[in-house]
Amino acid sequence: MTKVLDEITPEETTDAPKPPEARNWRLETDAGGIAWLWLDCEGTGTNVISEAVLRELGELVDRLKQEQPKGLVLRSAKETGFAAGADIDGFADMRGDGAEDLLRQGHDVLDRLAALPFPTVAVVHGKALGGGFELALACDHRIAVEGAAFGFPEVQLGLHPGLGGTFRLTRLIDPVEAMTLMLTGKTAHTKKAKKLGLVDAVVPERHVAAAVEAAVKGELQRDAPGMKAAAFRVKPARALAATRMRSETEKRAPREHYPAPYALIDLWEDHGGDPKAMQEGEITSFAKLLDSVTAQNLIRVFFLRRKLKSEARGEDEIAHVHVIGAGTMGAEIAAWAAIHGRTVTLFDVKLDPLGHAMRIAADVCKARHLSGAETRDALDRLMPDPDGLGVRHADLIIEAGPEEVEAKRKIYEGLSKDMKAGAILATNTSSLKLDDLASATRAPSRFAGLHFFNPVSKMPLVEVVSHDKTAAQTRDRLAAFVGHIDRLPAKVTDYPGFLVNRVLTPYLLEAMMMLDEGYTKERIDGAALKFGMPMGPITLADQVGLDICLHVADSLRGSLDKDVPEAPEWLSSMVERGETGKKAGHGLYDWSNGTPHPEQPDELPEDIIDRLILPMCDAGVECLRRDVVKDADTLDAAMIFGTGWAPFRGGPMHYARIRGPQACRKKLEELAGKHGPRFQPDEGWGSIEF
Repeated sequence: MTKVLDEITPEETTDAPKPPEARNWRLETDAGGIAWLWLDCEGTGTNVISEAVLRELGELVDRLKQEQPKGLVLRSAKETGFAAGADIDGFADMRGDGAEDLLRQGHDVLDRLAALPFPTVAVVHGKALGGGFELALACDHRIAVEGAAFGFPEVQLGLHPGLGGTFRLTRLIDPVEAMTLMLTGKTAHTKKAKKLGLVDAVVPERHVAAAVEAAVKGELQRDAPGMKAAAFRVKPARALAATRMRSETEKRAPREHYPAPYALIDLWEDHGGDPKAMQEGEITSFAKLLDSVTAQNLIRVFFLRRKLKSEARGEDEIAHVHVIGAGTMGAEIAAWAAIHGRTVTLFDVKLDPLGHAMRIAADVCKARHLSGAETRDALDRLMPDPDGLGVRHADLIIEAGPEEVEAKRKIYEGLSKDMKAGAILATNTSSLKLDDLASATRAPSRFAGLHFFNPVSKMPLVEVVSHDKTAAQTRDRLAAFVGHIDRLPAKVTDYPGFLVNRVLTPYLLEAMMMLDEGYTKERIDGAALKFGMPMGPITLADQVGLDICLHVADSLRGSLDKDVPEAPEWLSSMVERGETGKKAGHGLYDWSNGTPHPEQPDELPEDIIDRLILPMCDAGVECLRRDVVKDADTLDAAMIFGTGWAPFRGGPMHYARIRGPQACRKKLEELAGKHGPRFQPDEGWGSIEF
């Protein structure tokens, strides 16, 4: 995008001198008298709204107010999009008055931009998120380049919009739609953005200049929010809507764990009819939320995500991927790689799964809001390959076959003669040891694990698993590949269950032991939900499949320092009868009426929580002691992004750190005395750094 202006007005642009202090903006004026202000954050490939960006913008706004151009256009010079949001590094450690002062300065700049006496136009390509969206909202008009998207993800950080988004968005469009966007953190893609009234026009890049000219001349018309919006300027109407919003929000984000959505609802209910009062309330509320434990832990999760992304640096040099096995996992892996630009061949011994895989791929494209052309291109890159011809050309072969050692070894032996030099072979196994498979491969140094999580299109984590003979170059190439297909790589070593399943299995097994003792599934799941887990262990076991849970538990048994308990006999009997959970329609729950939602208890039942959560922390200590994962932060990140582990608590190791390692160890010893040696604390509790 750095040369987009040349494409728009090739002979008509005159460069204004760049103010020496403006490191993040470039100001240019075309021959028609329209000023083009390009956001180009220094030293990064992605724009963020930082204190420096806003300060420089304020100086440029004052200058433009004096110069009086015919209009002002705000654009991004980055190919990655308009702006990814606020600079979290800049405000993560701010508290109290310092946060309020910084917010007021930012509001002042955007208010001055909104008050300019000539038309202002934000032209958005890619994503305008958070503070970037608020910058666009401060303009008179918004033009979306095809494929643009808008959203307020602040709720995922335990916050709500803080640079005017709360009052500008609820004034611009239907307030209920505006609140829904902010409360859910969802993104409005191009068509929805136009339907909601977020943008005045959607155009291809080549028509941007004409759309800008129309906006400056006042020829772009946007539908007003209508009578419904006017009704919500009266507090009783807002109060009724706010009550419904709180009820819906409580289902997915309890107030005690996630205060931000409720602070936003309160703000709108109290001040939605008065923009000035709402602006003042937004500043105060945002600063208060920033001090909360929830926000600080969720901001930590943001940095954990960035830590995993940093493991994906470098070129992956993987252009062609061959996937073996067109089951659900193989199909989604193939579709995801094709969507992200890879040539993919998909093999299965039967034809029917290949046809079903193509339908799965089309569904994934639809869920990703791909355009018709993007979907066509992705599906063109994904080729059913019943003869396995893609093996010879693939840079990476991903095996997603049955979870049986001999079946996988047979596949690898058959591949050896056809794989091209330098190609990597990876297995998607979730439970088998790589050391048991590597000897059947042509080059063990180029063999590793790529453990995707189900569903691939929604779960961001991929475990990159090394065994003793995996070359560092292989591991790093795979991590880079994972990053390039927009997933998060967690580098781990070969160990029973690897990392995520090793830590998660005690959670699931202990729930089964409690059922055997007479606890109800609703009580167990309700306790886990009260703690903040995305679903209870019984529901999760049904979702994963009781047969798979048993298989993982069996694969761990006898291979760990401290053995896992035998699953109850009734569970094995259920699996034998085909009652395997959601996929069968019936398991521990009846799934005929959809996902079960057990009620949460009023108080957190610590006896149940300690039995469910502390064994996960203990397994984490074991993995750290065994060097399965390099540090506690990576472990926490893997559990949050691989299982949804209560993110507002920061991950199992962070939870143990806050509770106190010695207190955790003491409680485990108490539980061992009551319930048996499965609770005996790992020897690493006294030496591992949290």
